[in-house]
Amino acid sequence: MLGSVLEIHTDDDGSVVICPHGAGDPERADEFRHALVHTLRRVRPLRLIVDLSDVPEPDPIELGSVVAACDLGDDHQVPVFVCSPSGAVTDRLTAAGVPRQRVSPSPHRR
Repeated sequence: MLGSVLEIHTDDDGSVVICPHGAGDPERADEFRHALVHTLRRVRPLRLIVDLSDVPEPDPIELGSVVAACDLGDDHQVPVFVCSPSGAVTDRLTAAGVPRQRVSPSPHRR
């Protein structure tokens, strides 16, 4: 766990799950971006799940980081999936470039 606003764990199936918590802020956005890049480039898990179920309104930097993570994951053969808390957030993610098939409305369960 990085700080109190970003939780990272590995599931039994080898998936890494990154869960930011609460409203977006610049400090968390930087930790979030760093965690995504480190996980995709260095850890290279079976899959990366970004669980936004506890983020009521991701800020633009976080949205951009998720889009970039999807592209970087493709480059490193690590599929990235996103759990969205609402239809409005899903719409923002897809408008920003996250493929709709990678966004699930249900939160990831540990």
